Amino acid sequence: MEIKEAQFLMSNTEVEKCPAPNKPEYAFIGRSNVGKSSLINMLTNKKSLAKTSGKPGKTRLLNHFLINKEWYLVDLPGYGYAKVPKAERMKWEKMLQNYILKRENLYCLFVLIDSRHPAQQVDLEFMEWLGVSEIPFSIIFTKTDKLRPVELEENLKAYEKKMFETWETMPGYFISSAETGAGKDEILAFIDDINKNQ
Repeated sequence: MEIKEAQFLMSNTEVEKCPAPNKPEYAFIGRSNVGKSSLINMLTNKKSLAKTSGKPGKTRLLNHFLINKEWYLVDLPGYGYAKVPKAERMKWEKMLQNYILKRENLYCLFVLIDSRHPAQQVDLEFMEWLGVSEIPFSIIFTKTDKLRPVELEENLKAYEKKMFETWETMPGYFISSAETGAGKDEILAFIDDINKNQ
């Protein structure tokens, strides 16, 4: 699949105000500064569709984009950013939970993980919650261009080992880089395949 058109639709904080759930929806989430906006821009061939920032916690809303007039891409706020005041963090978490649990046309949630770091507890707990809540998700390992191939392989093996402490099978995952475009074809083919089989 090729993304020929990516149109910003709306930003809001309430799932009830999201676009009508009449098209397949794919949302992207991860810890702050995981490279989410850069990945979305790479997938859509738009340099500034999603706002990128070196400052964590920039995305604070549910941001909907209409792709090829056929499906929705959603840029979600990051989680696990300690410098945000607790009250605001709780508000974000409630908003995210409401969206993830109530959005009936959410076909897959992409959980972004920085490939350079060992497994983080906040990510593991979040994915465990998704599993218990029966939310379909896939992992996207980001910033893989920052590692040598052997380092990447070692990190992925270590991550799998950690996941197998609580998971019987490893959730599906993609290897990506916003810099090199790695993973773009595979992620879009995955989305296209789901859309065609609905």
